Amino acid sequence: MFKQFKYEIENKFSFLIGSRILVACSGGLDSVVLTHLLSKMNLKIALAHCNFSLRGKESDDDEDFVINLAENLGVTVYTETFDTKKYAKEHKISTQMAARDLRYAWFEELLTLHKFQYIVTAHHLDDDLETFFINLSRGTGLSGLSGIPKKNNKVVRPLLNFSREDIFQYAQKNSLNWREDSSNKKADYLRNKLRLAVLPQFKTVNPAVLQNFKTTQSNIRASQLLIDDYIAIVYNRVVTEAENAYKIDIQKLRDFPHTKQLLYELLKDFGFTEWDDVSNLLDAQTGKQVYSQTHRLLKNRDELLLTKMELDNLNREFPVSKKGIETPISLKFEETKYIGETEKNLIYVDSARLNFPLKLRRWQDGDSFHPFGMKGKKKLSKFFKDEKLSQLEKEKTWVLVSDDSIVWIVGHRMDDNFKVTKNTLHILKITYRP
Repeated sequence: MFKQFKYEIENKFSFLIGSRILVACSGGLDSVVLTHLLSKMNLKIALAHCNFSLRGKESDDDEDFVINLAENLGVTVYTETFDTKKYAKEHKISTQMAARDLRYAWFEELLTLHKFQYIVTAHHLDDDLETFFINLSRGTGLSGLSGIPKKNNKVVRPLLNFSREDIFQYAQKNSLNWREDSSNKKADYLRNKLRLAVLPQFKTVNPAVLQNFKTTQSNIRASQLLIDDYIAIVYNRVVTEAENAYKIDIQKLRDFPHTKQLLYELLKDFGFTEWDDVSNLLDAQTGKQVYSQTHRLLKNRDELLLTKMELDNLNREFPVSKKGIETPISLKFEETKYIGETEKNLIYVDSARLNFPLKLRRWQDGDSFHPFGMKGKKKLSKFFKDEKLSQLEKEKTWVLVSDDSIVWIVGHRMDDNFKVTKNTLHILKITYRP
């Protein structure tokens, strides 16, 4: 196995040679073998071990084992203990997802702090097959069946061509010791059920399943590359990038065959799961929208607008002093003796009419104001309609408020009640810097 591994490193992962490498080492069979193989090649490695505090003394013994392994190999080891169950509860995610988030966040810290170039993990061919079946059972596109990537940014997986049996045989031949994770023997997760019950039976029916799986994945990846090239052409014709949004021209998208499949390929990396709802937006009324955990897709006339969620600022009010404010947007306040022409991002107001601190917030249903230069009040919803603002533009609109009165729909129109008159003694110039 070492000769084949050495060939893989020299021909497919040559960028690791001479680089500073952080090896994710749990102390289990796979990561121990990976550590020994990399050490045998005299690569510049250090070990990183996560103690997730999920198995009591067993977890602590795993940590001690990895520390001893590092000492025997003469390499640096980093360890970190996490309260994984607490993190999972606070973030309302599964224990598995919590462990993954904590692990990779810490790895990134180590990379930055100690100037490592890559993180190497011990995922192997059996892991890849399990992932294939997991994605297949949940429903996925071609990319979900193409397997675990051998390199994903700084994360590198050089064992993906080797089976669990290959790794086990190498460990036995070289008299290596490792730790057994008792939780891997419990069929309480889908991956464990596949590993312990389903795939062993599958291999009995077809002993060549792993080799055939490698061939199938190679074909899937080749097909995916063709699709990616085609999607790049489609993207350039139907998608435009605006400030904080992507715009998909529906009619231009319909000009291509297989519209729904193209929409999936364009949006698959943004976390959407309700694909029927996504495709239904093509024929929906303006204002209809679909959410993922991170993004929102909005139907606006003949476009679909993709934006990142900005929940932090949605319902907050920000105090504004006499000097202005820099976050979440920049408003500069200056006293002046003269007024110039009011512009989209510049207004002059009667300072005496303001009651500081002012407030900056998103507009709300029911808001109304007296538009500058007009008679009477107008609801903001009506004002936005008259101005032909899109749903996205409306949602991103800020209002500057004194007490409960709107001073300025920022970047659009000020309120007539705060205008400078012949009786004004103190003029305040307010500049919005997008």
